[in-house]
Amino acid sequence: MLIGSAHASTQDASQAAIRKTEPVAETVKSVISRTVRKLVAIPDLNHLASQSVLIMDASSGKTLFSRNATLITPIASITKLMTAMVVLDRGLEMQEHLTISEEDMDSLKFTRSRLRPGTTLTREELILLALMSSENRAATALGRTYPGGMSAFVAAMNAKARSLGMVDSNFHDPSGLSPQNVSSAPDLARLVRAAHDYPMIREYSTRDRAQVTVKGRPLNYHNTNSLVRAGDWEIGLQKTGFINEAGRCLVMRARIASQDLVMVLLDSVGRNARITDANLVRHWVEATKAAASRKS
Repeated sequence: MLIGSAHASTQDASQAAIRKTEPVAETVKSVISRTVRKLVAIPDLNHLASQSVLIMDASSGKTLFSRNATLITPIASITKLMTAMVVLDRGLEMQEHLTISEEDMDSLKFTRSRLRPGTTLTREELILLALMSSENRAATALGRTYPGGMSAFVAAMNAKARSLGMVDSNFHDPSGLSPQNVSSAPDLARLVRAAHDYPMIREYSTRDRAQVTVKGRPLNYHNTNSLVRAGDWEIGLQKTGFINEAGRCLVMRARIASQDLVMVLLDSVGRNARITDANLVRHWVEATKAAASRKS
């Protein structure tokens, strides 16, 4: 009898323990379920801070999302992608040393630069700094030293734009400091797709940091795009831009959820708005793919 009573008591205790843990288990499952639903919820891209948006499949050219995409707006340093293409198209010597002059100083926006007049770097180093750290004097020097000078360079920029079918675009200078450098989101998508064909532009626009030597002293630069520096994106090409007239701009070719996309985000307000927008687009793509896979 004593053995039987002990056995029954043990069973009762076990069943009570199970009943006690069941609500906890259900609570955990509920929390996990809500978390999963939250993670896969498809965000509304109409809430993006950027005024003009275009998300495109890089291979097919199919538009996945657009908003105010036909607006023609200043593009700031996105210009530097065109600058690099024009220099590379001409086949100029990459190791030729070029010297920064007072002509390369910004007399429009009065932006600062560590490349003082008299600084000598190779043409390749100037392309690197223009693409990666958006160095304005580097870009201006590339245009000034082009065969025929600055006027010939700007003419070549506009000719290249026409050849790419960029009907909404006009270029006035190689740095993007001029608000007369204008384009639309579809045109910039064409620019990104074309620029991606240049290995040097792909490599240098996505390098997170670099060092150049100026008069025997090392100068360290970093990428203006924090997404490149973060390292958790697959970015094949990118360029940031900002002047007051253009707002914060960002173009990228990135691989998201096994799909190569072109992302154009123009005229956002706030230092981090374009980065927040890019992350929201990434979430949108991933969530849309996840929803589609659950249905299939």
